[in-house]
Amino acid sequence: MIEMQEQQRIAKLIARSGVCSRRDAEKLIEQGRVKVNGLVITTPATLVTLNDLIEVDEKTITKPHNTRVWIYYKPTGVVTTHKDPEGRLTVFKDLERHKLGRVISIGRLDLNSEGLLLLTNDGEFARYAELPSTGWPRCYRVRVFGAISHRALAALQKGITIDGISYGPIQVEIPDQKSTGLNTWLLVTLHEGKNREIRRVMEHLGLKVNRLIRMSYGPFQLGTLQPHDVKEAEVSRFR
Repeated sequence: MIEMQEQQRIAKLIARSGVCSRRDAEKLIEQGRVKVNGLVITTPATLVTLNDLIEVDEKTITKPHNTRVWIYYKPTGVVTTHKDPEGRLTVFKDLERHKLGRVISIGRLDLNSEGLLLLTNDGEFARYAELPSTGWPRCYRVRVFGAISHRALAALQKGITIDGISYGPIQVEIPDQKSTGLNTWLLVTLHEGKNREIRRVMEHLGLKVNRLIRMSYGPFQLGTLQPHDVKEAEVSRFR
């Protein structure tokens, strides 16, 4: 618990208030969109306390909440963003009926991916969960089409570089070794999760991903949730 008079960097306080991530808060500050006690600030190194009046885009931020985390089953065809210029259903529009209040996503899932998406009211916790140094694995069930090379899949444990982009170690298991045909289910575990990482790596190996489901993120499990479902998770022991 932060004492009322304890000073902290303003970007961290904004993140803990659930407005956005710390990185996004720093951008808002640099753009002159943040005020402290009525004065515009331009450096995220500014120190503040909970007694200061802090405004983002002329709106006063609320005091930091207790950290809460929800597990959401994102369906395919839903965009992980607040607004979509193409008018597609967004994660946050889909969540309105659950009345979670203001939440942000921890990482993303692309349009055609489904499964576990973590949500939180605490931008600082989101940052912690996303950092590679936190070491939280992400596990996916991935169905691929094509001829499987066990040697190529095993080599992914050493990491791989594709078109100048380096990907860290990726662990791949084939749970059904008796699978026949060209569609094969894989269990894929990684620790970083760069943009479309699994799809790009599999394509590099001559495999087309035709279904991708995130099953877990660190200690959080999808369990028996169905598309559009949400449940709150216990978070205190994971900090």
